[in-house]
Amino acid sequence: MTPPVFLVGTAALAADRVTVDGPEGHHAAVVRRIREGETVDLSDGLGLRARCTVSAVGRDHVVCTVVERREEPAPRPRLTVVQALPKGDRGELAVEMMTEAGVDTIVPWAAERSVTRWKGDRAAKALAKWRATARESAKQARRGRLPLVEDLADRSAVAGLLAGADLGVVLHEEGAGRLAELDLPSGDGPGIVVVVGPEGGFSDAELDAFTAAGAVRALLGPSVLRTSTAGVAALAVLQARTGRW
Repeated sequence: MTPPVFLVGTAALAADRVTVDGPEGHHAAVVRRIREGETVDLSDGLGLRARCTVSAVGRDHVVCTVVERREEPAPRPRLTVVQALPKGDRGELAVEMMTEAGVDTIVPWAAERSVTRWKGDRAAKALAKWRATARESAKQARRGRLPLVEDLADRSAVAGLLAGADLGVVLHEEGAGRLAELDLPSGDGPGIVVVVGPEGGFSDAELDAFTAAGAVRALLGPSVLRTSTAGVAALAVLQARTGRW
């Protein structure tokens, strides 16, 4: 079994002995019950990972001795999912699954037909939940790089992302082809952007804007998935096809 991952600052990983304290230390010592002599990985969430042996355990911290360090290169092509805001707690579910599936960037999107609306204090709290979910899910998946969860985007911002991508894809049941059959970029550029629509579907104005930005419409398969599960299904296809998996 791979060692558990705990997140620390980049500067801390330069030392030969690292004290993990605060919420991460509490999680390691109390929740995970890490013991002296165990092996753990410490990561800055930006690709730097240190394999360590636990040399001491306190009430709310652990002390780790670094055995080796390695820099994990960023996977290519970069995979970005624009996720229309789902209902209820399905947004956190989508973030959790996409993080475990290796997404690089998640962009929450206020689609015209989204039932959920992020406004005022609710927007800040909801975005914080998405980011916390991505952080914890990345640790669970033993990732050395945390996915970025961007600020809430509108239609114009999403169109801009699609225009700047190597490949922009809108998941749509009336797509001319399947995602599994599209020509994919080599991986040296900005990467692939996939747009997942809301429960109520895309509006004509959104589809027109995304098409004008150069996006193609593609099918995942014969069934219609929920907005909270379509992103992880698309990532699985792309991870396998690009060789990242």
